This record gives sequence, structure tokens and C-alpha cells, in this order.
Amino acid sequence: SSGINAEWPLRPGKPESVNVAAVDFDGVQYQISNPGNDKGVITLSAKMRVYEDLVEHGVEDVLKREYGDSFVTAEDGYDVTLKYDLASLPDDKDAVAKKASLLKRNCFSAVFEKYFKMQENETASDKMAVIHYHEEEAMYISAQTDRVTVIFSTLFKDPDDIIIGRVFLQEFKDARKQYQQAPQVLYSYGEPPRELVAGQPGVLQGDNVGFVTFVLFPRHTNPSNRDNTINLIHQFRTYLHYHIKCSKAYLHSRMRSKTSTFLKVLNRAKPEAMTDKDKKYGKRG
Repeated sequence: SSGINAEWPLRPGKPESVNVAAVDFDGVQYQISNPGNDKGVITLSAKMRVYEDLVEHGVEDVLKREYGDSFVTAEDGYDVTLKYDLASLPDDKDAVAKKASLLKRNCFSAVFEKYFKMQENETASDKMAVIHYHEEEAMYISAQTDRVTVIFSTLFKDPDDIIIGRVFLQEFKDARKQYQQAPQVLYSYGEPPRELVAGQPGVLQGDNVGFVTFVLFPRHTNPSNRDNTINLIHQFRTYLHYHIKCSKAYLHSRMRSKTSTFLKVLNRAKPEAMTDKDKKYGKRG
């Protein structure tokens, strides 16, 4: 989401100044500010490690299509910048804010649209796209005549994450038994899938490395469904690790709660301290 009310800088009277910085789960850095202290103009700039990989897949053409004249030369230190003149915004300002908030998603869509169209034209890709979407981690995309394969490599820094992650990934895999229209999901730990073994350099390896493969069929990549597919799959890594962290937090809270209950039981079981009178008459706790 945009994180900022679209009406905030546009309250009655003079426009207010804005200077907001934020970072998301994938390390994308955002800056919303007034260039040259001009309160009548707002820029949204983003610095993302994936941008350089996306250039060869037509990301600039996609951003021009989505944002038109608002897509301008990037500010120093950033990869992409959107610029909005507050005096010329349309009436539906919430729609403008929502579209601006989809900046990262629209950058990612460049590579997905490219390979989805290859599959739509029944053309197999001669080169696998490699997108370094997170530190040490990458996404690999290839197209065949009847499917598009998307592979995520992800690093589990905590051994517990591997166990919890395996449970989540098994649920993804089993979902297709109940929902036949769902994509096929495969996963492995330590050993890369065969698509990456055959001559793909720089593949992350190790016992704490997981590989998740989504096999997308034409029903997922056709023009009527591809936008939703991109919305969901581009943030898969964030989705997975977010739920792993939430699961660990829940388990820890339950453990603390149970420990507190046990301590109360133990405290109730302590014998009462005996007074001199109790000792005289032989009273026992």
C-alpha cells in the first residue's frame, strides 16, 4: 500500500512539505519528498537491487506505459523516480496513490510479461532470466511452449526456519490435490532443481538453501489472469518468510504462556513455612 493518505499534502490552504523514507522486506528503499523544496511537487523514488537485472527485460517501457509523464529521470542514488505535480492531479487521487504504491510490482511485471508472452506465442526461451531479488537469493524464469517455470532460491539463516518452511511448502504442494487449477509447486533443500544444474552459474548452494519451483500453465499466464498471477508470485519470498516469522512468534508466545502456567502450579505446591507452634505439635505441611 502507499502508506500515505493521498489527501495529506493537499489539505485546504498551502500544500504541506513531505519527506518520508521507508524500506520494505526485500530491502527496497523508498523516498517521498519535495524536489528542490517545491511543495507543489512530490517525487517517489526507489532503489532496488533487482532494477539492473530488469532493464534488459524492458522495465523502462513498462513504467512508461503505466505512469506516462510521471516516470522521469531517476534522482541521484535511486533507480527509478515518479514525479507528480499536485496542481494537475486527477480528481481520483486515491487511484494515483494506489498506482504509485505498486511501483515495485510494476517493475517486476516486466520480466513476467515478457516470458508469459513467449509462452502465449508458443515460443521457448533460449535464455533463463536471472533476477537477484534479495541479498544472496535469486529468481529464475524460463518459458516453454506449454508452461512458464519460476524458481526461487531462498536462504534459511535459522535451522528452525527450514523445519517450519518445509511445512508451509508441503501445504503449497498438496494444495493441487484439492484445487486442480492451482500451479504445480515443487521444492527441495540443498540440491538445485535440474533446470539450474545444467549450466546455470552462480546458483546458491548449501544445506540451508531451499528451492521452490512454480510451474505456471496457460490458465495462469493468459491475459485475463496474468495480472493476478504477477501480483501473487512476485512477493512469494516475502510471504513465505513473513509467515515463518509469525509461526515462530506464535510458538514462542505459547511456550511462554505454558511456562507461566507450570510456574503457578509449582508455586501452589510449595509447603507452607512451619512456625514454632507447628513444630511443637508436629504439624506437617
